[in-house]
Amino acid sequence: MNSHGTHHRTQLIALAHPVYLSLLASVASGIINTVWVSRLGGAAVAAVACATNTENVLLGVALVFASGTTVLVAHARGARDAAAVRAAVRGGWALCALVTPVVAAGGYLLREPLARLVLGGDAQAARLATAYFAISLPGTAVFFAQQLVDGLLKGAGDTRTPMRLALSANGLILLCDPLLIHRYGVPGAAASTVLCRCAALGAGLYALRRTALLRDSARVRPATTLPAALRRTLTTGLPMSADFTVRQGGALALVAIVARLGVTAVAAYAIAYKVMYVATMAFYAVRQAAAIHTAHTRGAGEDRRRDIGRQAVLISGALGLTAAVLFALAAPWITAAFGAGPDVARQGVLFLRCIGPYLLLMACFIALGGVFEGSGGAPALLRVTLLGTAVQLPLAHALSGLGLAGICLALALAMAVQCAAVALLLRRTRRQEETGVCPVAAG
Repeated sequence: MNSHGTHHRTQLIALAHPVYLSLLASVASGIINTVWVSRLGGAAVAAVACATNTENVLLGVALVFASGTTVLVAHARGARDAAAVRAAVRGGWALCALVTPVVAAGGYLLREPLARLVLGGDAQAARLATAYFAISLPGTAVFFAQQLVDGLLKGAGDTRTPMRLALSANGLILLCDPLLIHRYGVPGAAASTVLCRCAALGAGLYALRRTALLRDSARVRPATTLPAALRRTLTTGLPMSADFTVRQGGALALVAIVARLGVTAVAAYAIAYKVMYVATMAFYAVRQAAAIHTAHTRGAGEDRRRDIGRQAVLISGALGLTAAVLFALAAPWITAAFGAGPDVARQGVLFLRCIGPYLLLMACFIALGGVFEGSGGAPALLRVTLLGTAVQLPLAHALSGLGLAGICLALALAMAVQCAAVALLLRRTRRQEETGVCPVAAG
């Protein structure tokens, strides 16, 4: 058991740390754009922020085919079934080809209403956002293809190449942004992002051709028809996409609740939330690693899955505890680094020092979610996420009278409910395993 635990821990760390750097690099592109665009004024910053938030939503759409394909390719790799690998690859590309034109063309046609919806009555910011969307939304085709390429490589067990591609793309953005923004303004920021992603996509497609698993599977007959493969990718990826979208929606609704506390609280919350990304992305990296590793070992039995889950929780829990302690100790310096005023800084420090229990619970829940996804239990996990969101928002509203400390308490209590629900699911899965009923996927 001890040697198995060490093996799983080593595998999870090896898979997770490149994913974490990839996630950081993805966030960095928005930050880089904002830094350079800030020289053009507040309206330009608002326009780019609007576009960045829109892309976060579109990432949820991309997860339908990207994450679904990752899990299916990993399953087939674990079973050493080249025909199933070929079917998973075909299904992923087919679903991507079906979704991309709808999003890219529909987004382009609706670019003006979308900008006005997000930015309200600020005519200048809406005009700049519309100009940005005119380039970025058609460029969704590149973004979606890049997400699928990353998903294919991760499913094949390669998380390092997506990391290198993400770092390369953002390195190019760092070079191109000042040139294109200086010449074309806000649209230049969009053009820089799309062009640099094109370069990364080209390198990613080349990496696919050099991946032995994917190259060899291209020579065999697929295990299923193309429509069947497409449906399987959709049913596998949709719960993961919905889980992400529900969490994003819950976070957006929480901002509206925090807004009842005043502008100072909103500013403090916004700063703290950006800081928390450094920790939460580490949890999601462990989650992806757990999903890939669980999918690779699918069919090896409940004990193997339990070992992977235990190690994922230990790794992510240690990261959560470390983040909680560092945030509590360094909170004054963190808020000072953002140049926050004294009132904002005071509330930001309070939030960062109260958020520790939530981070620790979230770390364990998010990591364990990867085992559910890798073993076919994503629909059950989605129901837990819906439950948590349904509990979190009323609690946050009720406890908002305590200020940001009440918001932190609501987050922690809602996450505790989700952890308890997952524990019940695991207990039921164990009983089903013992009685011969289909486990997690039946949940």
